[in-house]
Amino acid sequence: MAKKSSSAAAASSSSSSSRTWRHVQPRYYVKRPKRLALLILLCLSVTWIFYDRQSLIRDHQEEILRLQEEVANLHSALEAIHVRTKSSAESIPEQEETETSIQTESISADDDSISAQRREKVKDAMLHAWKSYEKYAWGMDELKPFSRIGVDSFGGLGATLVDSLDTLYIMGLHTEFQKATEWIEKSFSLRKNIEVSVFETTIRFCSLVHSSLVDLLSFVAFRILGGLLSAYDLSGEEVFLEKSKELAERILPAWDTPSGIPYNRINLEYGRPTNPKWTRGSSILADSGSEQLEFIALSQRTNDPKYQETAEKVIERFRTIFPADGLLPIYINPQTGINPTGTITFGAMGDSFYEYLLKAWIQGNKTEAVKYYREMWETSVQGLQSMIRRSNPSSFAYISEKLGDTVYDKMDELACFVPGMLALGASGYDDTEEADKIMTLAEELARTCYNFYQSTESKLAGENYYFREGEDMVVGTSWNIQRPETIESLFYLWRLTGNNTYREWGWDIFEAFESNSRIASGYVGLKDVHTGAQDDMMQSFFLAETLKYLYLLFSPPSVISLDEWVFNTEAHPLRIRTRNDVHDEELMSLDQDDKIPSHLRGRKEGRLENK
Repeated sequence: MAKKSSSAAAASSSSSSSRTWRHVQPRYYVKRPKRLALLILLCLSVTWIFYDRQSLIRDHQEEILRLQEEVANLHSALEAIHVRTKSSAESIPEQEETETSIQTESISADDDSISAQRREKVKDAMLHAWKSYEKYAWGMDELKPFSRIGVDSFGGLGATLVDSLDTLYIMGLHTEFQKATEWIEKSFSLRKNIEVSVFETTIRFCSLVHSSLVDLLSFVAFRILGGLLSAYDLSGEEVFLEKSKELAERILPAWDTPSGIPYNRINLEYGRPTNPKWTRGSSILADSGSEQLEFIALSQRTNDPKYQETAEKVIERFRTIFPADGLLPIYINPQTGINPTGTITFGAMGDSFYEYLLKAWIQGNKTEAVKYYREMWETSVQGLQSMIRRSNPSSFAYISEKLGDTVYDKMDELACFVPGMLALGASGYDDTEEADKIMTLAEELARTCYNFYQSTESKLAGENYYFREGEDMVVGTSWNIQRPETIESLFYLWRLTGNNTYREWGWDIFEAFESNSRIASGYVGLKDVHTGAQDDMMQSFFLAETLKYLYLLFSPPSVISLDEWVFNTEAHPLRIRTRNDVHDEELMSLDQDDKIPSHLRGRKEGRLENK
């Protein structure tokens, strides 16, 4: 009996299990269409509920990001109010108060309400970029805004921080500047075991490889050394000069070649110089011929002539091989220093060599001791004019490139520094007619560069452009990585002509950055200027150059006056010092107090009073 009972129970359990599992069998529903319809309806309902839930989550996340951006904007506004309040509350000695009131009156007389409002918008952009870097990438080279992490693209030298020092100071953001200064004092180190491979054409699209090399001249000399020296000139903080000297000592072995032309990479810890494999042992023109401003400035400020002598030995070598048209190819052998090869261009890998010929003359206060720089520059400008072409049908002036006897109708956005360079140098011609001609060319090229921006859907420029018959300009490489060159030229042209058109063009570009590049956690570039697809990198030069030149574009000419300051190729202003002979023996013999003007006066000249 017990067996039967057990057997019946087992059969009942098996039957119950079968009844349960039959509901997952497709053939069960084939015979029961109503239940099949109910099942389909149930599945659709569950799917809709899940999708709706995900949509709500996405909407919630977007709302959080929007609120975070609003909070960041409010924080920026409060910070600006705090800085202004703090500035106005400071106690100032009577003599300084008189000087400050004179400077403020000068600024007020030159200023207007629209420019003041735009300047504050640019300052807000700087605060937003800086606070994002400070929050997510402090002490690292660059910020990836979407990922909200920092990356050491250049070996962990704090690129964004060092690059931004003078921008913070000029904008009156002293709390931020002081915090950055403390990082330089305590954390800035040149003993690195990381290789950063940086090519001039793709300076921000580099890969990280474990080693201990740092691309020398396109990054260390221009950005780090220039940024430190500029911060010293503006603030007078000795730590910046000390770090500048330490850095220069580490990179000097790169110039230890038979020709004096440096290698472009060096091991910062062990001092072993080399060149990238892709150049086949050659050094690059822009990297090798563009250290004069930084090294001359360092010699003047340390009373040590060796830095200046090292940099000017390079120029002396170039003078011996300087062609009649003043145009040098981009590759040169550092062993022989002769027979340069490659493309002739005012874009990538050629650009700053020509820029520094002019600016070394300006840095030396245009004296006889630096006249040869001016003469070389004027020769190069003659060659530049031979490379000017005009598009059809709109007659945009552009700078072509040349390889051997072949001319290429291509212009990099990087070459858009040229209009500003020409405007800056035009007044130095003895011949008034020639000066007018050069200024006219500067204005024509600026129109072209502005239209690089206006010709795309995003109103941001691509990396380079091709010019074809009947098409005017066509985007080549379509990314935008927040470059400053066009804005730099608009700044110079406005300062030197007073034409407000250049301010309006600059504002158009700023608004395009705000519309396309600003997100809750910083600023990003575009992968494609047509579609607006965004990348995930906030370039250090966006804070150091792009926003600085925009700020100065809407500031009175007395702020970082071009009569007293010269900008290096990365927009770091260095104070002009008169040179009376080639090696500046007279200057080197002066006491530090006599050689360097008062930093209190420098502060007033270096920024707007916070009103």
